[in-house]
Amino acid sequence: MNKRTRLVLLLVVLALCFVFLWPSISWYGRTPKELQQLALGSTENIKSYAEHKAGEDVRSFKAMLSANSDAELPEEYSWLKKSVSKLYKNEGKKLPSNLTLKDVMSAYDSENKFMTEIKTHYKDEILAAKKYYENSVKLGLDLSGGMSIIVKADLDAVVASQGDSISAENAEEFKKEAMANAIDNLTSRIDKFGLTSPIVRQQGEDRIYIEIPGAAQADAINTLIMGKGLLSFRLVDVDATNAFKAYYEKNPASTFNALGQLMDPYIIPDDCEVFGVYEKDEYGLDERTDWIVVKKEVALDGQHVKSADVQPDQYTRQPYVSFNLDSEGAKIFGDFTSAHVNDYLAIVSDEKVKSNARINDAITTGAVSLTGAFTEEEANNIKKVLQTAWLNVPLEVESQQVIGASLGEEAIHQGIMAILLGLGLILVFMLIFYKASGINAVIAQVLNLYMMFSILSAFNYTLTLSSIAGMILTIGMAVDANVLIFERIKEELRLGKSRAAAISMGFDNAFWAIMDSNITTFIAAIFLSQLGTGAIQGFAVSLAIGVVSSVFTALFVSRLIFDFDTDVLKAKKVSIGWGIKQ
Repeated sequence: MNKRTRLVLLLVVLALCFVFLWPSISWYGRTPKELQQLALGSTENIKSYAEHKAGEDVRSFKAMLSANSDAELPEEYSWLKKSVSKLYKNEGKKLPSNLTLKDVMSAYDSENKFMTEIKTHYKDEILAAKKYYENSVKLGLDLSGGMSIIVKADLDAVVASQGDSISAENAEEFKKEAMANAIDNLTSRIDKFGLTSPIVRQQGEDRIYIEIPGAAQADAINTLIMGKGLLSFRLVDVDATNAFKAYYEKNPASTFNALGQLMDPYIIPDDCEVFGVYEKDEYGLDERTDWIVVKKEVALDGQHVKSADVQPDQYTRQPYVSFNLDSEGAKIFGDFTSAHVNDYLAIVSDEKVKSNARINDAITTGAVSLTGAFTEEEANNIKKVLQTAWLNVPLEVESQQVIGASLGEEAIHQGIMAILLGLGLILVFMLIFYKASGINAVIAQVLNLYMMFSILSAFNYTLTLSSIAGMILTIGMAVDANVLIFERIKEELRLGKSRAAAISMGFDNAFWAIMDSNITTFIAAIFLSQLGTGAIQGFAVSLAIGVVSSVFTALFVSRLIFDFDTDVLKAKKVSIGWGIKQ
């Protein structure tokens, strides 16, 4: 590989590293603390905040409009200019040079669309910051503080509760389905509680690992874990729903308060409640698509659901959801559907309407089918909702560890100081002992750390105290490679060789010694990362990454710097140590 190709390759690597590191730079260096707090909240909190802020802004905007409709658009709403300009263009109108409050409001067909525009702005801003966080280097619990919990799921009890309906051959598959359902339920409950970016994942066959960064109350978390999702079937009040939606269309900013409660409870009947209809949006969040008013009285409790499945229609192949009720539920549902043929029935889960279906006939057998223009994904989502009622997995907290945020801040400070002190002392030694050639080692070390953090960011690794220990060890190992190269160059110079020949032979002679030591270290790190857990795994991963980046900087970057001095700066001698005659 010629020198120009090596230079291009180095620039490409550095550019890629910057791309990988950009989310971490944006999150830790460019995102305001207030926006970080919002982005770290649950998806439910983000949506609630966006709706609340949009309502406040619409009310404030209307007040300013009433006071002086010809006033210019305030600076804090300057972001509206882009969307207003697009709306004017779509209507074939020219955007006024001095945009007034009246001009902005006239661009929107209704107050509801204006509020939706503002809500989308806030939501997208927070979700963009959340995306930076998700693609950045995370801080582990030992650095950020928080709680880690291991929960045991009693899968045998779930199988036993199904009696003879589950055969021995299907038991393992049933356990997997029950485990997946338990993880989905826990994720939904913890996320809805408003906690900071929780991690919920399966560990082994019947354990669930939960990691919650930030401050959290242990009692509240345990209540969530041991609780059960609430599912019910409610009768839809069609007339009240139509009346409410007409009211909301005219008054979107003054219908609900910050807590999601009706400001005027008399807009719906006393025996009714209003819930949102939710579907998954492009971000994977529950997106409200409509409103439905349902009766407060529960037509059927979800505990009567015994099984649920998705099946294709034998004629149209369109997927539909089928579920079975126990004997008591079958009687209740049969009586209810007989009395409400042609009415609508909503499935309500945790105060969200997940399905709304028409009762075509009385259903007295306990076998219920939900049909409609469902996609496969929509049908499976409804199935999961129904499973929260019948596939109830007994959970038991096995271990729980709480780490204070103050400990994390102290650990971060100590870790940073250890890296800086170790790096500083090593580089001072290299500059004193190897003179100008020590600058090569300094540059190689800085690029080594730069590449390590970039790779951590690219793979969304979590930075822990043990990871920092691996980085500090890597610094010493990277310098060791430079020492081997420099000593080999010094040997060649003592034999009377020229600068170019000494550098070339020095790198060639040191190559296999460096590779042998780093390959053995890399193999050990890989085995530790695969077989180890917790702190051992974090140490091994950072060590493995450090080994690769240190070899690259020592053999590739350092050689390129030497060649640059030789070919471009026309250097004839090598400043590489004391007592070397050239």
